[in-house]
Amino acid sequence: MSDQKKKMVEEITSMDVDFAKWYTDIVKKAELIEYTSVKGCMVIRPYAYAIWENIQRILDGMFKATGHENVCMPMFIPESLLQKEKDHVEGFAPEVAWVTHGGSEKLEERLCVRPTSETLFCEHYANIIHSHRDLPKLYNQWVSVVRWEKTTRPFLRSREFLWQEGHTIHATAQEAIEETERMLNVYADFCEKYLAIPVVKGRKTESDKFAGAVSTYCIEALMHDGKALQAGTSHYFGDGFAKAFDIQFTSKENKLEYPHQTSWGMTTRLIGAVIMTHGDDNGLVLPPAVAPIQVIILPIAQHKPGVLDKANEVKARLEKICRVKLDDSDQSPGWKFAEYEMKGVPLRLEIGPKDIENNQCVIVSRFDRSKTVVSLDELEEKIPQLLAQLRDNMYQAALDNREKRTFDCTTMDEITETLEKNGDGFIRAMWCGNEECEDEVKAKTGVGSRCIPFAQENLSDKCICCGKPAKTMLYWGKAY
Repeated sequence: MSDQKKKMVEEITSMDVDFAKWYTDIVKKAELIEYTSVKGCMVIRPYAYAIWENIQRILDGMFKATGHENVCMPMFIPESLLQKEKDHVEGFAPEVAWVTHGGSEKLEERLCVRPTSETLFCEHYANIIHSHRDLPKLYNQWVSVVRWEKTTRPFLRSREFLWQEGHTIHATAQEAIEETERMLNVYADFCEKYLAIPVVKGRKTESDKFAGAVSTYCIEALMHDGKALQAGTSHYFGDGFAKAFDIQFTSKENKLEYPHQTSWGMTTRLIGAVIMTHGDDNGLVLPPAVAPIQVIILPIAQHKPGVLDKANEVKARLEKICRVKLDDSDQSPGWKFAEYEMKGVPLRLEIGPKDIENNQCVIVSRFDRSKTVVSLDELEEKIPQLLAQLRDNMYQAALDNREKRTFDCTTMDEITETLEKNGDGFIRAMWCGNEECEDEVKAKTGVGSRCIPFAQENLSDKCICCGKPAKTMLYWGKAY
């Protein structure tokens, strides 16, 4: 390994020493982001954007399979439009960025740079929905949004970020609620199947729901360090927005009624989730489904006759079944090994003169560095198997980490003692449903409510805070 590469790897702080610094080192060294002159805004570099493109491609296919269409709303929202839904504007007011001038002219009305697009969709719906025959509308858009965050971290919390936001409108509450739950399940399936990240599905508490929503559902993931990450949300709005924007339709019974709405979203913070769930001290470990390169071919002793020819022949075959790259640069094999470990490429295929002589190659898994000798005649069969096995191993390791870091507690003292002894993680505890108790638990133990899981268990009859009868089990945790 070259001195340059050794130095680069050594500059990655160990995650056990300083997880936050490790994360920052990874996003820089793996060339995922670059900082800009605007605090909290980042350049998403080609490798990271390729990951996002794969996320986008898969999710977009899942949305279209459930009947959704893509649209694109404006970037700007007039202040008067934003003000129409009281709870919504109050929830977003602290994060809004405003445009006050167009060129040298002061605008008659301030324009908000969209933090989310509910109000824009409502204005549109009011213009196009008149009859029950116009419903439902199942829309999604892929855009960037701006939220003026005070504390920022690449991918996890930035002032501008990329996302998709689904917006649907339905004739009945039942249809809208079913849509809200269906899309949450789409998100959960995506995270578990394609990102190899296990999630907890549940509902947010009243104090933690989306501004203007009747109810907010979420998926919560646990990172390697035991902190929670909200990976996706789905909101049921009821008819509140419809009434605020005077959206009405004529029902089959020829009556004027208000429709019911939903919205749901996932963002580039999923890249942060992948880093913090699967990464190690050598860099990224990428799930095959979203890895820009699934197999890297490294020719060994490539200066020898026939090696590059055979490597190119293998590449041409693999291009038909996976995303593959051949590195025939003049860097040393050791440098290349470290480089593609850093990049998190799932499989490394090594082929040299002896391998060619034996009609084989060596395939190394990024997950655990296990080596498999594969006949060149069986590559098309073995590569998909090894990629699937690697994904399964990644999911199981993440699930094991979550199980190891999930604790049941019945008192606040027990929460404090558990965290002091074991480090951060999910705390499962009973709750009376009172917001005052929710706040007190956070103030005294440092863990906030994450979600009310759909999969309920009765851990005790008493609220962990006040001791009164418990209504529900809650997941608590420290979060990004």
